[in-house]
Amino acid sequence: MPESNERGALTEAVFYILLALYTPMHGYRIMQTVRELSQGRVDLGAGTLYGAINTLVEKKWIMPVEGEQDSRKKEYAITSLGKSIVEAEIKRLEKLLATGKNIAGGRSV
Repeated sequence: MPESNERGALTEAVFYILLALYTPMHGYRIMQTVRELSQGRVDLGAGTLYGAINTLVEKKWIMPVEGEQDSRKKEYAITSLGKSIVEAEIKRLEKLLATGKNIAGGRSV
């Protein structure tokens, strides 16, 4: 799944995956949590999710959680680097909203 943060904007899906992983969970639960957090706007398929997971692990934004050897469900958790990425994205979005409200006169859309 493409996402564009080399200090740019995160995709909505990546943002919600990172938020979901503040609590360690396995893939299917991540898909459910992202759907819940996004109020149904983001509905990840398994291929999309696991592509994103692989990318986020490579970037060290998330990591696999050590679990039981017999468990077939691998859990993931956000790293401190991932949390700093989320915090930076929240600040970026706050600035975006402030600018939009300023220019639009504070009117709700």
